[in-house]
Amino acid sequence: MNKTRGMKQQLVGTVLSNKTDKTVTVQVERLVRHSVYKKFVRRRARYAAHDENNTCGIGDRVMITESRPLSKRKRWRISQIIEKAV
Repeated sequence: MNKTRGMKQQLVGTVLSNKTDKTVTVQVERLVRHSVYKKFVRRRARYAAHDENNTCGIGDRVMITESRPLSKRKRWRISQIIEKAV
């Protein structure tokens, strides 16, 4: 019986830091509806993502894809650069 793997999670975020070698810090924002006040609130999460060729700059909009653990904190890879910062 053939088992197919599920789709890997993909997120879009902004690069905050590229100081480390082959690693960038990406901030992902999402809107969550408040349970009592029903107002939309921004929630942010930061991920360490693998950038093989050090191509990302601060402020770039990137898509990150889930991957196997690459180090203690890195579980994401840069899959594409959507928009370069000015």
